[in-house]
Amino acid sequence: MLQVSRVQRAAVLAIFAVLGASGAGAQNAADSGEDPAEAAKTLREITVTAQKREEQLQEVPISITVVSDQLLRDMGARDIKDLQIVVPGLTVTSTANEALTTARIRGVGTVGDNTGLESSVGVVIDGVYRARNGVGFGDLGELERIEVLKGPQGTVFGKNTSAGIINVVTRKPVFETLFEGELTVGNYGALGYSGAFNTALGESAAMRVYATQRERDGFLDVRTGAGPRTANEDSNQDFHSVRGQLLIAPGGDFDINVAADYTRRDERCCAGVTIVRGSVAGIVDAVAPDEGVIAVADPFRRLAYSNRDTQQEIEDQGISAEANWSLPWFGGSTLTSITSSRDWQTINGADLDYSTADIWYRDFGPEEASDGFDTFTQELRLTGATDKVDWMFGAFYSDEDLERHGQTNLGSAYEAYLSIALLNRVAGAFPAGVVNLSNPALFLSQAAGRPFGTTFVGGGADDRFDQNARSLALFTNNTIHLSDAFDLTAGLRYTREEKEVDSRFSSPNGSLGCAAALANPSQVGAALAARGVPTAALGATVPTVIGFMCLPWSNPLHAGRMTHQEREEDEWSGTLKAAYRWSDSVMGYVSAARGYKAGGFNLDRVQSSNGLTTGGSGVIPVTDTSFPAEFVDSYELGAKTSWLEGNLLLNGALFHQAYEDFQLNSFLGTTFVVRSVPEVTSQGAEADMLWQTSVPGLLLQAGVTYAETRYGNDLLPDADLFLLPGSRVSFAPLWSSSAALSYERPLGRALIGRFNIGAKYSSAYNTGSDLDPEKRQGDYTVVNARFGIGALDEQWLLEFWAQNLTDEEYIQVGFDAPLQTGSWNAFLAAPRTYGATLRLKF
Repeated sequence: MLQVSRVQRAAVLAIFAVLGASGAGAQNAADSGEDPAEAAKTLREITVTAQKREEQLQEVPISITVVSDQLLRDMGARDIKDLQIVVPGLTVTSTANEALTTARIRGVGTVGDNTGLESSVGVVIDGVYRARNGVGFGDLGELERIEVLKGPQGTVFGKNTSAGIINVVTRKPVFETLFEGELTVGNYGALGYSGAFNTALGESAAMRVYATQRERDGFLDVRTGAGPRTANEDSNQDFHSVRGQLLIAPGGDFDINVAADYTRRDERCCAGVTIVRGSVAGIVDAVAPDEGVIAVADPFRRLAYSNRDTQQEIEDQGISAEANWSLPWFGGSTLTSITSSRDWQTINGADLDYSTADIWYRDFGPEEASDGFDTFTQELRLTGATDKVDWMFGAFYSDEDLERHGQTNLGSAYEAYLSIALLNRVAGAFPAGVVNLSNPALFLSQAAGRPFGTTFVGGGADDRFDQNARSLALFTNNTIHLSDAFDLTAGLRYTREEKEVDSRFSSPNGSLGCAAALANPSQVGAALAARGVPTAALGATVPTVIGFMCLPWSNPLHAGRMTHQEREEDEWSGTLKAAYRWSDSVMGYVSAARGYKAGGFNLDRVQSSNGLTTGGSGVIPVTDTSFPAEFVDSYELGAKTSWLEGNLLLNGALFHQAYEDFQLNSFLGTTFVVRSVPEVTSQGAEADMLWQTSVPGLLLQAGVTYAETRYGNDLLPDADLFLLPGSRVSFAPLWSSSAALSYERPLGRALIGRFNIGAKYSSAYNTGSDLDPEKRQGDYTVVNARFGIGALDEQWLLEFWAQNLTDEEYIQVGFDAPLQTGSWNAFLAAPRTYGATLRLKF
């Protein structure tokens, strides 16, 4: 169990005692240098596009956290993972590589690393939907704001937003010439620089170009054993990105913005560290050339063991065009078209045993271990307004190709390790001395009747999955002004999705050990009997041994299989909201929504006792790996208020969300399965505050979320998931809160100083899909701080900053050490980093 100190918890309570309320980020009016009256007006009139039309934040009946570009800079946020420190109720984690990044809102998100599962929290960048959270992970560049919408948003944004959406709005070209540059240096050898250039191209066009390069040494030291890995660091950073935009606005009734971007990451990520060292760790040590895993679990020593490389390469590129026509029809309306084509690929090597023993691994290469998305989307919207109705009708189409390559290689130590571990497991069922444990590394070769070193070695699995998903949706969202104070919003969306997948399985090494056991199980029995296993026990023990000899990556029954699966979905989602303005400063609302997350296919080797996903552990391949869609019914009661002539915004909401067929991807010891949990409920309250104080330049913002997110009481068919019924969902803290203070003031006639400190607190939660107590993360607090001094005319600014200022130690994800029963590993969160940033603007 990982806990923060009492002093740190007291510090968090002190922060909130000072702020006296809860809240969220928003656009910083103080930064413009306006007088208090103008600042108040700016706060009250913060605009968002949460319903795909520009509206004032305080007039939208949705729980929203808006984070301005200034706050993002103050908190050092560059991607959606950094965003969580300023958004209570948002949790973002990565696992085996940075492409496997998952966002969760109110404790709900996609559970599992399988790309066959779609996102519960959608990511939209400039109106373009990203296929998965990991596809939207990366340097977001120049930002105008980020809107985090909580609760199902499927009516307007479509499927796979059943828990919420992260709506990213970047800076667009403007009709002036300017240059902005940034240079950052920090500990861990951090070096980053970026530049942006904007200029007008005549009177009707403008362009904007942004480019960045960032690199940093790894957060982990790595013991590499006998290799072949040579890199002695992990979790480093090395990427570059470029984005260009062209805005054409020939007249007042038409404009089109074309954007193209390219990002490449070439890094090593992610090695795991030991959090619990079990008894089998001694076996790992025995088959390793040195100490196979750390002798005493000490995760925050940040020392990993890995003899195989964790190289990752991510390429993300795309082009989009957004066109807007102001039409004279329907009382004045706007037709919007957003077209996009995107290509994303990740290639990831992996050391699957997280040790220096050469047990099993994945090679780096596009044909060995990769995931790629090729996505085309088209959206058309027609919006308009009359005195009584704000209306919108639209259509959305997407065509997504997913290509996945999955390889598993058995290293030189696999046979010896599994032999020793399995024989010790068998011996543990009998009194000491009954089973002969001499030369245990030879056990599986004896069971297979093959020479030692030839039974389990080389390419165990080499599989490919080609999936296509086509989706067509028609939607409408309309607000009826029943009176000056009372609005009724109704929205409806129809979605048709067609999804198909072709799967091809091969076993390059022939899976000789399993093949021998299946062909001659009596040989397995003879090997056990020769070791002293009683005859009466052979009937139960032989199938267990064969099961371990025929794990999915060493099972010849998969070899040569080619399967085709199809599924179709026709689903309705919608929303109904009622909002009443009690005064110019107070609005209350109540809403109901139906959300939908598409079903799909488990893109992995799956086997069971009967060839069905509902079967128990076994060796028969499962052909039908489909799982149904996930649905949510959500209810919300909220209020949005402004006080002190618009200088103080206080918003809050109560929510209840009931999920049906919640998609859970979990590793059950020998295979990954997707289970549909009948019921998950998330209910609670949240509040946010933004306060431009009477002290010039001082802005306070804070927020808190209380979310009780639990599984229903239904039992699941898997013994490894027995802890789930009635328990809190993984990554679902009961309490989550954030707070930030920004202060800016002139220093003489030519200089200005700026200070920001922000903190995110999370109560304890479990990080494992099976809720093993060893995977529990205690409550923790992360603090960021930044101080800057610069020119009053904003031509330059020098900042000194620290991320995770108190060097809080906490894990992102805990997981079972693969094939190492009784041992657990974890992927760590970032340690304290600090440095300086110079910003230039001309």
